[in-house]
Amino acid sequence: MAVTHPVNLTSTPAWIALANLAETARSIHLRDLFTADDQRFTRFSLREEGFLLDYSKQRITTDSMASLHALWQTVAGAQWIARLRAGDTINHTEGRAVLHTALRHSGSEPIYCAGQDVMPDVRRVLDKIARFCNDIHQGHWRGATGERIRDVINIGIGGSDLGPKMASRALTAQHIPDITVHYVSNLDAAHLATVLANLDPAHTLFIIASKTFTTQETMQNAASARAWLTTALGEAAVAQHFVAVSTNLPAVAAFGIDPANVFEFWDWVGGRFSLWSAIGLPLALAIGMDNFRQFLAGGAAMDAHFFNTPAERNLPVTLALLELWNTDFLGAETRALLPYSQSLELLPSYLQQLEMESNGKQVDRDGQSVTYATAPILWGEAGTNGQHAFYQLIHQGGRLIPCEFIACIEPDFMLPDHHAKLLAHCFAQSEALMRGKTLAEATAELAAAVSPLPTFLAPYKVFPGNQPSTTLLLPRLNPYTLGQLIALYEHKVFALGVLWNLNSFDQWGVEYGKQLASRLLPMIEGRTAATELDSSTAGLVAACRIAD
Repeated sequence: MAVTHPVNLTSTPAWIALANLAETARSIHLRDLFTADDQRFTRFSLREEGFLLDYSKQRITTDSMASLHALWQTVAGAQWIARLRAGDTINHTEGRAVLHTALRHSGSEPIYCAGQDVMPDVRRVLDKIARFCNDIHQGHWRGATGERIRDVINIGIGGSDLGPKMASRALTAQHIPDITVHYVSNLDAAHLATVLANLDPAHTLFIIASKTFTTQETMQNAASARAWLTTALGEAAVAQHFVAVSTNLPAVAAFGIDPANVFEFWDWVGGRFSLWSAIGLPLALAIGMDNFRQFLAGGAAMDAHFFNTPAERNLPVTLALLELWNTDFLGAETRALLPYSQSLELLPSYLQQLEMESNGKQVDRDGQSVTYATAPILWGEAGTNGQHAFYQLIHQGGRLIPCEFIACIEPDFMLPDHHAKLLAHCFAQSEALMRGKTLAEATAELAAAVSPLPTFLAPYKVFPGNQPSTTLLLPRLNPYTLGQLIALYEHKVFALGVLWNLNSFDQWGVEYGKQLASRLLPMIEGRTAATELDSSTAGLVAACRIAD
């Protein structure tokens, strides 16, 4: 299914209309838009799949939204969604289909890749995960000394770490008793050493998550974990304390892992989209297989919404269009992700990889340099912690920073008097960012205080406002809604890639530093001379040469 993209996106009628509308938007304050339209919330909010997306505090109008939808039509957005759904080779630089949606598909319909239905293999691996989780939870799988497994350490990096770690933290309320899942990713020995410090090898299981089984950070941590285990329990214990998520069976076997304990995934699963695959094994161990299947079901529900819902009511498409508007027309360079849920504290880190690795590119699908901004810098922190850190800059720092608030109507942990206060803070921040406070209002506030304050303070209490924000409300945080939420952002990333004419599924920018590190390692270790280096790198290597 061939789909073409406009040769010059910025010359299309929709783009030109948006550029003109942006000029007008810069002179209009959000406060005035709300004053002029008491139906603004109704007009600019969506209730879909149990979610409420309120984007009425974005600096948009009916005209700008209409032009954004026209741009989506211009880039043939619906046809690109059809290509994703059909398993076309849309990752064209690596010659791969993009079928992470197949991993959460529970229907009887086949899903094809290169003419072959992938679902039998997907179900086979999912069943294998279910059997393994049952064996661990029921105590059928035991360590080399006959002890039950109490601690599971996932060793991976990037998509093999961020996704399951974030989801495990998010679903703490659903954790299985007597099993603790840990995550190790950093090559710095401090990460692994501090996790191992208080664990008993007899009760510990390692999951080595690496598709190629060659990733340097993962394999170094795996080798050190292996040495820790075998020092205590002997070489024969490896088979009972290590499993792998990989496709490199010879390397796994050479490590000492029984090939029967290798969980497969496929090259049509990109690392940052792989949580739904066997990469999610530590999550399944943490929350149980029934909950893991609910997680998959939530992702599948968002897939159906994305595939079948018109753009005007499509949650991922709407988020994508708003980000394009803020980035390319209002000039925002960053976006703050602000989950008012401590359980979602790792979501900003997870989405940094998902969004910035996917769309942080300046070369389009045709190999040409783009002439417009692409992925903004994503950062954030769980509320209310962020309020006592960086919100000062968002409110009064003079930079345009679109904010994305995420909150749950019901809490996942029940303690009296907490949740209503949390929601009040969340909604108050978005209101303050929109409304602001004028000098006249600040002066009147000082005068009306019980103990009047000096009027010279008034300028310091002025808030410009007009800072755009979106609020996404979930009914509650559970495996199903977390699956929906992650799939929502996955599809938003793809929709933005379509708009910007990017391949959102490769990551060539990650490779260069790895190549240089391989060249520098023997120089730092003193095995080769430090030659052909710039003066800065040469000086740093010289300061750290181990042989010296």
